[in-house]
Amino acid sequence: MSRDEDIAICRRLLRGGSKTFFAASKVLPRVVGDPAIALYAFCREADDAIDGPGRRVDAIEVLHERLDRIYADRPEDRPVDRALAGVVAQFAIPRALPEALLEGLAWDAQGRRYETLSDVLAYAVRVAGTVGVMMSLLMHRRAPETIGRACDLGIAMQLTNIARDVGEDARAGRLYLPRQWLREAGLDVDTWLVAPYFDDRVGRVTARLLAMADVFYARAAAGIADLPLTCRPGINAARLIYAEIGREVARAEFDSLSQRAFVSMPRKLQLLGKAAVVSLAQSQPSLAPLRPEARILIDAVIAADAQRPHAIARPRRTLQDRALWVIDLFERLERRDQLSRSGRAS
Repeated sequence: MSRDEDIAICRRLLRGGSKTFFAASKVLPRVVGDPAIALYAFCREADDAIDGPGRRVDAIEVLHERLDRIYADRPEDRPVDRALAGVVAQFAIPRALPEALLEGLAWDAQGRRYETLSDVLAYAVRVAGTVGVMMSLLMHRRAPETIGRACDLGIAMQLTNIARDVGEDARAGRLYLPRQWLREAGLDVDTWLVAPYFDDRVGRVTARLLAMADVFYARAAAGIADLPLTCRPGINAARLIYAEIGREVARAEFDSLSQRAFVSMPRKLQLLGKAAVVSLAQSQPSLAPLRPEARILIDAVIAADAQRPHAIARPRRTLQDRALWVIDLFERLERRDQLSRSGRAS
């Protein structure tokens, strides 16, 4: 089966089971959207295998075996694996990135408890930051500053998901709000999980998490400005639409238990237009330090690139760098001219 046929099957898989991922791939240029389809399809299958209705006890081991074959360029005879094998080879995606994703999904299956904000961020880095970093690599952006901001966007979107799905998760016996925050608000967490309900204490914690998401959305904006121009509108649209989900939660007074926030289609269209305009602007680089929870992803890319120095793109010069380079060039040319004249004079 050809690569295009494998991608087409991956696309159908996402259209039926993951409309968000499918929509995300459609707003990107095809040279990025097609590889993204393969990446998203594997993420979807991994999530279903580990935490879906037909999950198996050995699902995580099976997925690691699939990665073994994918990274050895001997993928299993299935469209998703063949497509992903081509993508990881073409874009030099370190294996540590999909492995971190699998680790986060396994935490879900294990019923891991998230006591602190750092615990929640470590989870968000794995299940969403990994996707952001891999998407950056698909756009040929590997600089630590850019992939760090891509991770920030994944974190922000996951925090928004958590805030939106408090009720749905709690009724399934899951909790991603920091338990420490809930206890500080005066809530007996384990008792509340038996019969979840909304009150001002839960609302305050949800608002606090969304405020943290906004911090990461702001950090991510600087990285988007470094992406290829054709990719910026799609990524900015995802940033703005997901942030708007948080606004909808706020409009409902942070009650995510009795209702689930969503963004209407007219509002999405407005935000798509705004994303196109925002994408033309040049934002200032973010000086915000990388969260320590995300270091695992950035270090993985740096380590992989250290093994292949010939393939690493030169860092982009700032205007100041270019000016200094031009001045230095003229100085060297002038010195060469002086030496040439002195040689002729002698």
